[in-house]
Amino acid sequence: MFLSHMTQVTKMADLSSDEECPDLIPAPVPPETSDEPTCKIPVTIITGFLGAGKTTLLNYILTEQHEKKIAVILNEFGAGSAVEQSMSIGQSGELYEEWLELRNGCLCCSVKDNGVQAIENLMKKRGKFDYILLETTGLADPGPIASIFWLDDELGSEIYLDGIITVIDAKFGLQHIQEEKPDGITNEAVRQVAMADLIILNKTDLVSRQELDEVRGVLRHINSLAKLQETQRARIDLDLILDLHAYDSQSDITGYQLLEKKGLNSDPNSKGHLDPEVTTVTFQVKGSVQSSDLEDFLQGILWDKALQNSKQQPMDVMRLKGELSLVDEPRRVIVQAVHELYDRELTTSWEEGVTRTCTIVFIGRHLEENVLQTAFSKLIKDGDVAMETI
Repeated sequence: MFLSHMTQVTKMADLSSDEECPDLIPAPVPPETSDEPTCKIPVTIITGFLGAGKTTLLNYILTEQHEKKIAVILNEFGAGSAVEQSMSIGQSGELYEEWLELRNGCLCCSVKDNGVQAIENLMKKRGKFDYILLETTGLADPGPIASIFWLDDELGSEIYLDGIITVIDAKFGLQHIQEEKPDGITNEAVRQVAMADLIILNKTDLVSRQELDEVRGVLRHINSLAKLQETQRARIDLDLILDLHAYDSQSDITGYQLLEKKGLNSDPNSKGHLDPEVTTVTFQVKGSVQSSDLEDFLQGILWDKALQNSKQQPMDVMRLKGELSLVDEPRRVIVQAVHELYDRELTTSWEEGVTRTCTIVFIGRHLEENVLQTAFSKLIKDGDVAMETI
């Protein structure tokens, strides 16, 4: 239940001029019914390490006059962010988890969980927003959070996952990415980059051209599928980060565009600095696969970690995207996988006379292209072209 008025939130004395807490106004109680047409609301997950610029980006969205109705969920506030603390902790230290309406039309809420409950409550205010941004903690793996939007039937009927954005600090990002973890565990910064559909490389004005080229090379080595935008002080055209449609057929994905990404992860100038464990693998195979064989393949690599590289290390696929041809299906199939979940969607028809192909991009740890390509090629049903790759 929403409160009819909001308690005034105290600004923290040590906020910098560029991190002033937005002015807050009372949020009215939503009407019981609405005549607005029912349509799904896009949700974008924003992740990134502490200091990368997430808070600056979100504060910009919450304060600028951009004529967009955006609901922002600040997740797991506390020791890290003065702005988040000032928005969520009152004079007596009590916790506010209700929605605050800002003067530029945005809505804001701070929560201590994965934000799902906040989204469910937010949907009671339909009509006051048309987009949701969900911030995660600096150490969070966005994969499980993204998976919730595919698993939760109630949420899935009202919202859809638009994309995952990772904010990287151009000056200290490499330090986080190259931090070694015990027992070969992939560090959080690398996983955040691997999961991203859009990478915002922030604070580019604080590094030299050579340093910028180096961090670009490392990001492309890990994830050549994601779009890359460079910013200063997290200032970016919101049209570049909203409506990505990274998980549905409205995406600009095609087999050709996926194949174009191949080679972006092989910057020769940064070979000495790369973590070889996490990378992007892209290939295209002529022919079609049976639907049941595709299901077995996806479950094997995502759930069972059934494929091993030449060093006998299980391959850990964090993100997968592909345009495939199925036997007895005249339309192209877009396959998406994040964390351990996957989904597929039918799109446009294969044109008559066009050679059918299967194009897949894998992002993950311990990947080996020839092993993945060989395993997938065995599924092809077109006989002589089973091992013919492009």
